[in-house]
Amino acid sequence: MNDDELYPIGDAARRSGLSVSAVRFYGDSGLVEPTGLNGAGHRMYAIDAIARLELVCTLRELGADLEEIRRFLDGGTTLHELLATHLGIVERQERTLRGRRAVLRTLIKQGDATARAGLMHKLVSMTDEEREEVIDAFWNDVGEGLDVPEGLVRRLSAMRPVLPADPSAAQLEAWIELADLVRDPVFRDAVRTWLTETYSAPEARAVASDPFQEFIHASGAPLMEELLAAHRAGESPRSPWAQRAVTRFMEAAAALSGASLTPELRNRMADGYRQVPDILQQLAEEDGAAESPVYDDTHGRYLSLVALINGTTADEDVRSVPYAWIADAMRAPASR
Repeated sequence: MNDDELYPIGDAARRSGLSVSAVRFYGDSGLVEPTGLNGAGHRMYAIDAIARLELVCTLRELGADLEEIRRFLDGGTTLHELLATHLGIVERQERTLRGRRAVLRTLIKQGDATARAGLMHKLVSMTDEEREEVIDAFWNDVGEGLDVPEGLVRRLSAMRPVLPADPSAAQLEAWIELADLVRDPVFRDAVRTWLTETYSAPEARAVASDPFQEFIHASGAPLMEELLAAHRAGESPRSPWAQRAVTRFMEAAAALSGASLTPELRNRMADGYRQVPDILQQLAEEDGAAESPVYDDTHGRYLSLVALINGTTADEDVRSVPYAWIADAMRAPASR
């Protein structure tokens, strides 16, 4: 293409990706006027005019209106500002469409009547504060008068959904399902029943108490990690490394109740750890029974949806902990 050459309107249209009528319209509106006329009075365009037409075509495809393009071409705005403005518009439209998609997919999946579409659209359009209120209302209702260890509901309610600024369709669908669940009185009652039955035994109440949980997740965690490091290194439970680590852990655990770490206490703690796999198996079998509340359908479902919304992964399965090895390490040395 010669810089000095002029091209008829048909060539200008073909090279810029516009129709002849569009090129004529932009010329008549003063947006991109022809460079000149040929002897027959037909419009002719130089290379720079065709380049401007190409730019107009691109900006129109991105959604810019004629006045925005005119301000840009006249130097009233920069290309960066124009593109940034339209990027924001496109992103807002994308979020809106993603929300609509989540509502439609949920309606199709659940087979709900279209009357529920308004509710779901409201759920997907909630602010962060409104979502917090929904979760607060759920836990306040679940925890009211519940006979469980003090602090348990507070710790459970700390696990809550936090939608990112730009959530995926899957995260929006998970939030719709969760919001629908926690507003359901039947689901609330099922969670209350599961918590009551799970933490009714004295042993379970002790494990769920604030002091024990603080020890497990805070002050005692480094001590247990040191003990598990010895296991991962292939150490015998009776090795000096394992014994030093387990003794520090057990002394700290005994101190919770003001007790001293005697050989008898060591053996009781060892017996307790050795029984954990059987207790977990028993709980799993009870949860599987038709007349018992099922974890996966109650609190487990809540946690799985929260994890999906937050983009997190589930914690390591407690069944993978080497309980038997820990119990062997805890047992008091045989007296001589």
